[in-house]
Amino acid sequence: MQLPRYLHIPAGELSYCYLCGALQTVKQRRQFEVIESRQMDHLRVFHDVARTLTTALELEDILLAIMDKMANFFGPERWSLLMLDPEANDLYYAIAVGEESSSLRGLRVPLGQGVAGWVAATGNPLVVPNVALDPHWSTFARNHPDLNIHSIACVPIRSGDVTVGVIQLLNSKLDLLSEYSISFLRILCDYAAIAIQNARSVKLIQQLSITDDCTQLFNARRLYTMLDEREKLTHHGRKVPFSLVFIDLDHFKSVNDQHGHLIGSKLLGEVGNLLKRMAGPDSSAFRYGGDEFVLLMPLADKAAAARLAREMCDRLREHTFLTCEGLALRVTGSFGLATFPEDGDTVHTILRASDSMMYEVKNSTRDDLAVAGETRPMTILKPSQSERRIAGRR
Repeated sequence: MQLPRYLHIPAGELSYCYLCGALQTVKQRRQFEVIESRQMDHLRVFHDVARTLTTALELEDILLAIMDKMANFFGPERWSLLMLDPEANDLYYAIAVGEESSSLRGLRVPLGQGVAGWVAATGNPLVVPNVALDPHWSTFARNHPDLNIHSIACVPIRSGDVTVGVIQLLNSKLDLLSEYSISFLRILCDYAAIAIQNARSVKLIQQLSITDDCTQLFNARRLYTMLDEREKLTHHGRKVPFSLVFIDLDHFKSVNDQHGHLIGSKLLGEVGNLLKRMAGPDSSAFRYGGDEFVLLMPLADKAAAARLAREMCDRLREHTFLTCEGLALRVTGSFGLATFPEDGDTVHTILRASDSMMYEVKNSTRDDLAVAGETRPMTILKPSQSERRIAGRR
């Protein structure tokens, strides 16, 4: 077997080749260092945002952290985050920073209109480094000189296939078309989408935890929380009054016996809806359990609360339910009213007072209202089911 011959290079040429190779290595190393430094900056930003996502609970805190990193990276004159309102089908400014940003609070942007509206409607990002060179957006800029637009970067925030908002940067100092700029925008938008979706999921879970499935009213858990909050309120050192009404439907068991529990549940839903409508925005309606309801009237003294409770009692008696089911059911209720703090200065005692008034009607005439402190024909009271629940829960 023939051995390979070694290539002979003169010493001078060898030194020159070595020097060229070394210079090339140094040049490549510096390029890698620049790239690695830029990548490390990105990684630090992404790490900070991810840490905020896992430690902060408030959506606004997370979005502010994301937008702060984005503003530091691009250096825009004005930047904003707009959220989509699915019910109104438009955008509203959740965060706005820059000139005249305070005037944007409360401003609504219809889908399809303006930069943010176009991006939200199409789901496509819009990056225009120089507005003067773009025929469409140069016309838009001329028609809106107050915006003083030179460059645009507007990216949709998408959760799955649904746009939940947009991030808009105007007049950035950085090259908007570079690979780093586009990837940076998209990744931070993904973070924002995660934060928004998480916040909505938490809000939904919280809402479900305080809502009764059958009537869509607040449940007893929410009632106790609100009563605890009201009990602590003071004004000029005195406790703030509120009124509480207990309602128990009369002979509701006969509805279940005659028509079945499904119809009974639908009847409870319609009764709850009626009570909620009559209570109005200043009061809260709850399903306490079974066929029992509670009304919390924070702004009503005893006289005003008694008038509203009397109207509810009359309206309940006169209303026809479940006509959409081909039925014409009528129902009445026993109402009991007590006012904090004169009839009870703790959550437990005010609940017991209003429940006792309700049971006083239940044990006598039914279909009526009893008010704590007012004279009624007395009956022998026995502990009610709701009263036993009060004792068990407190």
